[in-house]
Amino acid sequence: MSAVLTRHNVKVLGQGEQPMIFAHGYGCDQNMWRFITPAFQDRYRIILFDHIGHGQSDATAFDRTTYASLKGYADDVLAICRELNLENAIFVGHSVSAMIGVLAAIEDPERFDRLVLIGPSPHYINDGDYVGGFKQEDIEGLLDFLDSNHLGWSSTMAPVIMSNPDRPELGEELTNSFCRTNPEIAKHFARVTFLSDNRADLPNVKTRALILQCSQDVIAPEVVGRYVHQSLPGSEFVLMKATGHCPNLSAPEETIAAMDAFLRGSASN
Repeated sequence: MSAVLTRHNVKVLGQGEQPMIFAHGYGCDQNMWRFITPAFQDRYRIILFDHIGHGQSDATAFDRTTYASLKGYADDVLAICRELNLENAIFVGHSVSAMIGVLAAIEDPERFDRLVLIGPSPHYINDGDYVGGFKQEDIEGLLDFLDSNHLGWSSTMAPVIMSNPDRPELGEELTNSFCRTNPEIAKHFARVTFLSDNRADLPNVKTRALILQCSQDVIAPEVVGRYVHQSLPGSEFVLMKATGHCPNLSAPEETIAAMDAFLRGSASN
């Protein structure tokens, strides 16, 4: 296996020819897609990977300058695409990886056929008429808390992000995932994520996109998802019944149905 594929713990499975790349969110790894990928394995070539510092990736490859913005992570996606000679790919990105996919599609649009953006946010901080869901001081407080107590932040924030308090095992899984992530990389990635601003990039996307928006999402509220939809030319928007920020875990059947409708050309706004 090549250095690129080894570095990101790339796994390829499925019987189809068209590639489908799954990119996990902050503090997670490719295992977070385990309820989604079986539904598509018979039709697509599934590509799973771990961002640097997550899962079984090579954390020694982390460089603070390279990953000072989301572009570094988008470059990793494109490196994987080149290594596997992927074209006409479907990119499925959760949370921060939605914007990573947007940047990759802008950089090399020929690589991508469609984008599935789950819980996307181009900017988390309220700014004038733009509602991102957080005040500047809220984000700074979250980042300061993470800097001082990675494990405490993880155990506090993961259940809030997951929501679904009637199913505490979901919050526990996300907590454990956060806690397993390399602490220094996690702190850096969180700062890059929550302080990012990709609003100006959205109109440059030429790839067809689906925005999957959860109800009662504290990280990427509905108004943010609708902003992404309005900013992406020709995109489709689905407001899910699922609550929280991780429907790939909490509502896989609804997630699969929405993705399938879009990929078959019948998603509704």
